[in-house]
Amino acid sequence: MTDNHPPGGDGTGDRQAGAAQPRPWFPPSGEPGGYGQPPPFEPGQPSAGGHGQPAGGYGQPGGYGQPGGYGQPVYGPGQRPSAPWPGRPQAPKPGVIPLRPLGVGEILDGAFTSIRRNPRATLGVAALLVTASAVITTALALFLARYVGPVTLPTPGQQLTTSQAGHLLTRVLEVLAPAAAVSAVLAFIVDTVLTGLLTVVIGRGALGYQVTASEAWQITRPRLPALLGATLLIPLILIGLWAVYAIVLIILVVAHAPGALIGVLAALGAIAGIVLTIWFTIMFRMAGPAVVLEQEGPARALARSWRLVRGSFWRVLGITALAGLIVVVTAGVLQIPFGLLGALSGGGNSLLPSTGGNVAGILITAVGGVVAGAVARPISAGAAVLLYVDLRMRREGLDLILQTAAAGGGTTTGDEFASLWRPAGPAGSGTGQGVPPAAGAPPSGGPPTW
Repeated sequence: MTDNHPPGGDGTGDRQAGAAQPRPWFPPSGEPGGYGQPPPFEPGQPSAGGHGQPAGGYGQPGGYGQPGGYGQPVYGPGQRPSAPWPGRPQAPKPGVIPLRPLGVGEILDGAFTSIRRNPRATLGVAALLVTASAVITTALALFLARYVGPVTLPTPGQQLTTSQAGHLLTRVLEVLAPAAAVSAVLAFIVDTVLTGLLTVVIGRGALGYQVTASEAWQITRPRLPALLGATLLIPLILIGLWAVYAIVLIILVVAHAPGALIGVLAALGAIAGIVLTIWFTIMFRMAGPAVVLEQEGPARALARSWRLVRGSFWRVLGITALAGLIVVVTAGVLQIPFGLLGALSGGGNSLLPSTGGNVAGILITAVGGVVAGAVARPISAGAAVLLYVDLRMRREGLDLILQTAAAGGGTTTGDEFASLWRPAGPAGSGTGQGVPPAAGAPPSGGPPTW
């Protein structure tokens, strides 16, 4: 049985008819076959690639993975590739971070890069403030040691009578309470001022701008009252939380509730208090940058921080804990040699120095605290500011605003720079007001041409 083929169906009909055959076309020797380049077809002839495809397409010279194939650049006759086929456009990085949502490593690296690129406005400012605080606390300690006397702790294994224990407790309160109170107030002020100054330095560093310490102070000074208010509100809220816990326990005790019930509620309340303390601390973590960069008031800054962190609590907690661990390890390592020198110069069980050797020891320890604080605190502040920037880029498209500002060239100062950080809407859900689009940037706020 013979199969009946249509004329030309087996490729022989045209030859029998003497019809002209299509001639396969290949690029000249040494030139890549560009996808989409048509061969020199003659009128009325089908394409050599078949199915309407030009030669050099799929399955032809210059196919998938070959020069001129799918996903490869197209070169015309006589052209040669001068560089590899570029990938997707990279986000611009005018400063310490790329202007796009950041990873954990980029946040921490940005904090260290900010210190390395502008050490005077980071390490220098931190060292100046920490030194001032250390001088005051050290002078107070020496004054108490000279005019009040040291507080000597019992040696290991020594048994104290009730009267001796009471006298020791009284002396500790009389001598150490003033020093502890002054140290706490100074630490609060130093941390607040340092947070404001480093927020300005690192915020401008995101766009590649460097400011001096005096310029950072001029920008931060008008925001210090609001920053102090926002920083003070956070511990007041936490104190109020624990005050409620204490009041409930007191009411139970006064009402002569069963001891087992009081114990269970005390344990559960303590756990709940710790959890809520961590929760509120993390939710208010972005209040400082909101005060300085967005120029918000204390209460509005706390609400702003709550909106930014909401939905990203665990991520903010993890990055904050990691940055805190780095700060603690860094400070501990830097203080080790000073602690050893202080112990060799005179130790003992005295909480306050009374001899020349102990005076030298407390001075050496104070120097170690200055060095450790000057290095560790900029790391913590830098991580907080860059985490704030990352949250805004993820939620509000701040990266597009900063890209537009970076593409404009020059240096934005004063209100122009402040407008970059202000959210567009009262609820902080906009993309920011920003600055007028630069030349070449889309007017809709999209990313500029790179």
